[in-house]
Amino acid sequence: MNEEFEEVVRQISRVVLGKEQQVRLALTCLFAGGHLLIEDLPGIGKTTLAKVLAKCLGLEFQRVQFTSDMLPGDILGVSIFDQNTGLFNFHQGPIFTQVLLADEINRATPKTQSALLEAMEEGQVTFEGKTRILENPFFVIATQNPLEYAGTFPLPESQLDRFLMRIEIGYPGRSAEKRILQGEGSQHALEKTAACMNDTRVCEIQENVEKVRTSDTFIDYIQKIIYFTRTSEHFHVGLSPRAGLAISQAARAWAYLQGRDYALPEDLQQVLPSVVGHRLRSGHDRTEIPRKQLMEIFSRISVPL
Repeated sequence: MNEEFEEVVRQISRVVLGKEQQVRLALTCLFAGGHLLIEDLPGIGKTTLAKVLAKCLGLEFQRVQFTSDMLPGDILGVSIFDQNTGLFNFHQGPIFTQVLLADEINRATPKTQSALLEAMEEGQVTFEGKTRILENPFFVIATQNPLEYAGTFPLPESQLDRFLMRIEIGYPGRSAEKRILQGEGSQHALEKTAACMNDTRVCEIQENVEKVRTSDTFIDYIQKIIYFTRTSEHFHVGLSPRAGLAISQAARAWAYLQGRDYALPEDLQQVLPSVVGHRLRSGHDRTEIPRKQLMEIFSRISVPL
């Protein structure tokens, strides 16, 4: 096991109680160089997870509460006229950070949502014809509440595809919830969290993930999964080549965090539901497929020998 990674998991799990698997998936997404979508009910701990992750890794953090009247400039920044110089000066928006929490992203209009697209895909923003490079690392954590559809704008497929992974936190178990009610995992625990890494080390890990080896069997397994989604009646539309790359990247990050420099089919199976769940729709009514059912469908795919 990667002891450095395990220490980060332990630190975060002191604040986000009883959700070790979700913590591991969130860190895997970051070290894979992707972006994370957290979809769950209010009050579950989505914002807390984002805050403690950034603090534990020693990264700059900004939070933006998305609303229906928000404009792209509220995220990217604005040019303000300086009467003394007679020039317009650009004032950076909250997107110029290392960890950006886009809270309740589906409350903003599609125009504002699209302001994140270039940033998430290319690590840069273009404003008034000038390209500005974002911080490195740059990690977007977006949240949305699945049951609050009034006044919301569902994310289009093109934006959903920008998120490497989507996770759900869920209700805590009874023992974890008792600890929460007793005051553990509170704001005080968050304030006491110490940085285990810094941005230089995070970038180094991301570079190491790129070097994780994959065998022909591993690639054949990904192709088998992709082809299955394109031909099976369970799915409305199959996975794209970009989705295949996302599966590979997430699996390699999971393998690295287990202390290996090569990826196995087991690594792929660990991250698969979180990588493809938001990219697939039912072939019958085009609704989202529940995680448990998705796992049952993929369990029928044998690993190539």
